[in-house]
Amino acid sequence: MTNRLRADLVALLALLAFVVTGILQPAEALSGFSNSVVIMIAALFVVGAGILRTGLAQMAGNLLLRYAGDSEKRLFLLLLLIVAFVGAFMSNTGTVALMMPIVVSIAIRIGSSPSKYLLPLSYIASFSGLLTLIASPPNLIVSQMLLENGFERLSFFQMTPIGLIGVAIGITYLYIVRHRIVPKEVRKGSGQSSQTLSPKRLARDYALGGKLLVVKVPPASAIVGKRLTQLKIPVRFQLCVLKIKRKSLEGTLKFLPMTYHEMAGPLSAIEGNDILYIQGTKEQATHFAEAYGLELLGAPSEPEELVSKELGIAEVLLTPNSSLINQDIRTVGFREKYNLNIIGLKRQGKQVMQDMTKLRLRFGDALLVQGTWDAIELLARETNDVVVVGQPQEHASTASANGKAWIAGIIMVLMVVLMIAEVFPAFVTVLIAAVLMVLTGCVRNMNDAYGQINWESIVLIAAMLPMATALEKSGGMQLLADGIIRLLGDFGAIGVLAGIYFMTMLFGQFISNTATAVLFAPIALNAAMALGANPYAFLIIVAVGASMSFATPVASPTNALVMTAGGYSFRDFAKIGVPLQLIMFIVMMIVVPLLFPL
Repeated sequence: MTNRLRADLVALLALLAFVVTGILQPAEALSGFSNSVVIMIAALFVVGAGILRTGLAQMAGNLLLRYAGDSEKRLFLLLLLIVAFVGAFMSNTGTVALMMPIVVSIAIRIGSSPSKYLLPLSYIASFSGLLTLIASPPNLIVSQMLLENGFERLSFFQMTPIGLIGVAIGITYLYIVRHRIVPKEVRKGSGQSSQTLSPKRLARDYALGGKLLVVKVPPASAIVGKRLTQLKIPVRFQLCVLKIKRKSLEGTLKFLPMTYHEMAGPLSAIEGNDILYIQGTKEQATHFAEAYGLELLGAPSEPEELVSKELGIAEVLLTPNSSLINQDIRTVGFREKYNLNIIGLKRQGKQVMQDMTKLRLRFGDALLVQGTWDAIELLARETNDVVVVGQPQEHASTASANGKAWIAGIIMVLMVVLMIAEVFPAFVTVLIAAVLMVLTGCVRNMNDAYGQINWESIVLIAAMLPMATALEKSGGMQLLADGIIRLLGDFGAIGVLAGIYFMTMLFGQFISNTATAVLFAPIALNAAMALGANPYAFLIIVAVGASMSFATPVASPTNALVMTAGGYSFRDFAKIGVPLQLIMFIVMMIVVPLLFPL
């Protein structure tokens, strides 16, 4: 609660304490790291990355913004209603992981902080777990408990009235306190900073639109079959060929791109119908086209067409001890050293318009380089001559996924359908979706997939899951059960019901809702049978209490998911969550006995 140590470190210290004191065996302590929930959450980060990378999140955000108009209030309410609807048919963890990239995209678009929306997203996803039988594991646990003890299991919509009341109160409360949700440390619109050095922005800053031209090579041209080194284009025409775009091979699967892009190099061979991207003046390009019977197509529609799945651009700064200082670009051999072209130069913040190949480089010069994304990333890691500015790996991943929003959409729909139909266990379904995101290029490669996983959240959840085992083994849970009956038995069934709800809700703040339901369901059933009360009311109150996971970041995997992304602390969850817990305690102690008389 003091927030002096990171939450994942605290969870690991608690786990070690259980082992050192002998409460848990090492295998029991490590069981959380093999738990299906942890595997599923890790895979969901990859699925979410695919949705974000391909632009599907932005498309969904645009659609949402169209209906919300200019009203921030309408946007807030509409977003939470959509989360509640989606969460009624799939797990709250899956709902949050799918909606997070959409929410972040929308917040950045409107210049707001994602923190304003992420915590409400998690809370409403938890409420939506009460809307249908399959929406939350505690619902299934208490339904199975009833069936095993000779009662009818819960129907698909039996808990829906409770869920609707919870969603309505939750949205109303969050709407009222929405301006208090953003942590003080999070600056408004901070999410926009990562976009400042996008390829589109760099192309505009370096005025590439005035330097790039495109020519098409007819099959009958004299340069077909020749390599660039034979043509000596830079010497004869003062032009630089940067990129070659050509048709893909016949027989390529139709869902893959129909063209591919190749960085032009000395050994690049020209083929018929190739599209050449060249840097130089229009007069030089016209001379080149006339000499070889080429078709001059003019400037590209967008300068950032230099960017593709394979190729990209990036800005680099010369370091104080760079070996490039005092050398001119023509003799520095940048292409030979790093397999990258220098296509722009800025000095003292101003773009150099003259022939930059004759200039000697100085400390502080900014160079715009073009080449393969792999070469740009290698440059960022392996040289002390320059510093690569921005996040080339992020832009490479986005470029790789460009145009594949429809593929990501199909994968997302497939995942949701499989989860609703329960064809496979939930974690298997999510793993299938994550692997498909990589295989189809929605996520660039496995390195990118691993990089998208928030390991702080994974370690936090995995280290907290064995706490339920520790409580059970140490006798803590039995002590609680006996204490509830002893303290509240004199108040009758309503008093014991309140005690079970309160204890379920309390322990649900520190262990998973699934583990909480597993531990308290038998306690609730035994208490109901001992009192001669309605077992449905007692078991449903356990499912409700287990879903009220608002006061701590470890109360639910969804809280852990949004904690880092939203910049929240333990204190933020307590500040917003505790009043909501108290409100829901009062409401549910009225609603549940009314709908399921004791």
